[in-house]
Amino acid sequence: MNKNTPLNNGMQPGLKTEVAIIGAGTSGLYSAFRLTSTGKYTPEQVQIFDLSDRLGGRLESVILPGMNFWGELGGMRYLTSQEIVTTLIEGYPLTEKDPAKRQFVLTDRMTPVPFPMGNPADLLFYLRKEHFKQDAWNVAQQQGQKLVTRYYLNDDDIGFSSDQLFNKIIYDVLMADPWFVANYSDKVSKGPSQYDYAFMLTSVDWDQVKPVLTYNFPGSPYHGRKVNDLGFWNLIKDQVSEEGYQFVANAGGYYSNTINWNAAEAFPYMVGDFSADVTYKTIEEGYDSIAYALANQYTSQPGATIWSENKLLTFSKGHELRDEYRYELTFLNIPGNIIWHAYANAIILGMPRKSLELLDQQNFFFNANENTVLDRNIRSVIMEPAFKILMGFPEPWWKQLGIDSGHSITDLPMRQCYYFGTDPQNNNSMLLGSYGDMETETFWKALSDDTVLFKVRATQSASLNELKALEHEQATELMVNEVMSQLREVHGAQVTIPEPYVTYFRDWSDDPFGAGYHAWKAGVSVKDVMPYMRKPDADEDIHIVGEAYSDQQGWVEGAFCEAEKMLEEHFGLTRPVWISDDYYMGW
Repeated sequence: MNKNTPLNNGMQPGLKTEVAIIGAGTSGLYSAFRLTSTGKYTPEQVQIFDLSDRLGGRLESVILPGMNFWGELGGMRYLTSQEIVTTLIEGYPLTEKDPAKRQFVLTDRMTPVPFPMGNPADLLFYLRKEHFKQDAWNVAQQQGQKLVTRYYLNDDDIGFSSDQLFNKIIYDVLMADPWFVANYSDKVSKGPSQYDYAFMLTSVDWDQVKPVLTYNFPGSPYHGRKVNDLGFWNLIKDQVSEEGYQFVANAGGYYSNTINWNAAEAFPYMVGDFSADVTYKTIEEGYDSIAYALANQYTSQPGATIWSENKLLTFSKGHELRDEYRYELTFLNIPGNIIWHAYANAIILGMPRKSLELLDQQNFFFNANENTVLDRNIRSVIMEPAFKILMGFPEPWWKQLGIDSGHSITDLPMRQCYYFGTDPQNNNSMLLGSYGDMETETFWKALSDDTVLFKVRATQSASLNELKALEHEQATELMVNEVMSQLREVHGAQVTIPEPYVTYFRDWSDDPFGAGYHAWKAGVSVKDVMPYMRKPDADEDIHIVGEAYSDQQGWVEGAFCEAEKMLEEHFGLTRPVWISDDYYMGW
C-alpha cells in the first residue's frame, strides 16, 4: 500500500482545466478517479485542490512511535453492507466468497480485516457510578430477571438494554401508524421474548416510509405530526421519559445518535448501523488507505495533479476568459502566501457544511440574498463536533481485566475508549482514550485550549527523537490528566493503569471541517435536499458532494454514493460494472 502519493503545494497561475475538484477527501478523490478512469476526461482536464498538506479529509490513520500497527483519528471502519467501499477494498463480485477469484478495481491492494468489537462479557459499562459488564442485561434476561440500574425507567422499560430500548421505541412508533401496518407490518417482528425485535426493511423500504410515517399517539404533543418533522430527542422522551432518554443516550455511547436530529432519518440509522448483527471491517494498513488508493489511481496518470496547501477563496463568472471557461477560481497558495487564479467549466465541491460556509458567501453562487434555497439547504444539517485522543502505553493494561479488544462505555465525558491493539514485539499498546462528541465536546475544549502540552517520554522501541517529532500533535497535559482520571474511574481498582508515553490529538470541530460528522435537522425534506445539493443551480455546473448531505452521514459510503449519483446524473457516467445494478444508493 503506497501512502507516498505525490502532492504539489505549488501553483500554476492561469491553469486551465475542465473540472476543478475542491477537496481531497473521499468524495473528491472518488470523483477524480471515476471521471478519469472512464475516459470521460483526460487527467489534465480534472484537477484536485485542497487546503491541507495531506489526503483523506476526516480519515487519518497514524502509527504511534514504538508500534507497528495503525490507529485511527477519524473514520475507522466500514459495514460489509456498504457495497462501494467494500468493493473498492475487497474486489468484486462480492457474491464470490473466494477473494482470490475476485477482480480488483484499484491497483493498490488493501487488506480487509475484522474490526474487533470484543467480548461483551468482558467489556465495561460505567454509568451513574455503577459498573456493569456489557452483557449484564442479556445475562439477567436469560435468568428470567430484569436488570435494575440507577435510571428511573418506566415500568415497561425496566430490564431493556439501551439497544433493545431503541428497538422498542422504533417498533412501537412504526406499528402505531395504520399506514405502516397496512403496508410494511410483515417486515418488522416482535418476540419470542419481550426484548426481541427484528427489522427487515430495505433501504428502498425506508425511503418509502420516512417521508410519510406519522406519529400516532393521542395525548402526545406530537400526535398527528410526521415523524420527519420531529427531533429524535423529542420522540424518545415522549416514548420512554427523560430518564429513558438519558439511559439510551448514556449507554448508547454516542450523544450524537440521540441529539434532536431528524427522527425519521434516525430510525434506519439506529436499527441498521448499530444493531447487534452488524459486521464491521477495517483496513490493516489504516482506514485512510482507501483515500490513498483512490488518489494513487488518479495521480498515476500523466497530468493528474493534487494541488495541496491551496485554499479556495472564491469563484466567479465575470472574468476575461469566460468565453472558454465558465468559472475563475481564486486560490491562496499557503506556502507562498500568494493569490492565484485557475479556470474551469465545472466545479465539484467535495466539502462539508463548515468548509462551504468558509468560502466567499457574497459571490454569485452562495449569496444568501439571491439564493435563499441554497443557503437554507446548506444549513439543513447539524454539525456534530467530535474529537479523538490516541494514547500509547508501555503495556496492554486492560488485559488484566480480560479485555482484548472492543470498547467500554461510560457517562463520564470521555464517553468511550477503544482498545486498539498491542505490538507483539515490545508490548507497547494503543488506546483510543476518548471518543467525545456533542455535549462533551465543550468539556474537553476548555482543556484542549490550554498551552502546556503533554510531555512525551521514551519507552521500548520508541526513542525520544521519534517521540519529539510528534510534539505538535500532543494533547495538552490537562487533557491527558483528565482522561487518565476518567480511565481509572471507569476501569476500577482492580487494575493499575500506567501513565502513557505519547498521545495524538485531533479535534474535528476545528476549521475547515467544523465537525466530525453531520445529521439532518428535523423537518428537512431529505428526499428533496439530497438531489438538490448535487446540483444546486440548474444553470450552473457546480456540484456539492460528501458525507454531510448523504443518507449515510458519518460513513465513507455516504460520500461515495453522493459522488457516484452526481457523476451519473450530471456528467453522463454510466454505473461501473463493479457496482451492482440493484445496489440502492438513496435519493
